[in-house]
This record gives sequence, C-alpha cells and structure tokens, in this order.
Amino acid sequence: MTLDLPLLAGFMGIGGTELIVILVIVLLLFGGAKLPALARGLGQSIKEFKKAQVMDEDDDDDEDGNDRKKKTGSPKLASTSKKAPSDN
Repeated sequence: MTLDLPLLAGFMGIGGTELIVILVIVLLLFGGAKLPALARGLGQSIKEFKKAQVMDEDDDDDEDGNDRKKKTGSPKLASTSKKAPSDN
C-alpha cells in the first residue's frame, strides 16, 4: 500500500502549501531528533494492528469451521501450593 500524497491532499482539500506548513509545524513541535522515533513507533503500531487483524480473522475462521473450543472449554489448573508445616 503506497501513500499517494496528491490523492490524499485532493481528498482532504489540502493543497501543497498547506501540507508543507503542517510538516514545518510538526517539525517545530517535535524536533528533528524525535521524528524518527515517532515514525518508528507509528510503524510498529501499524504492524501490530495488522497482525491482530490477521489473528482475529483466523479466530473467526476457526469458530466457523469447528467448535472445539466450545466442547472442551478451558482446562482448570491444579493447585500446587502446599501448606508450610507448623512450628508448634
């Protein structure tokens, strides 16, 4: 998926000059050093969001195909805690 800036600018009614002004304001607010970190964080967020969408679609496919989860339920874990011997 590529970002087509002329299409985006035409869709939102933003011209080239307005886009440049917005970019300058963002640069002034966040500074040049923080922009790569912000872009990296945004990229990771998008990546995680897409991964979650794929996992959600896989879960929907599993629910439609078979009902194993409904039949088995969640297994209960055995308690492993033991009482300490009393010092009476």
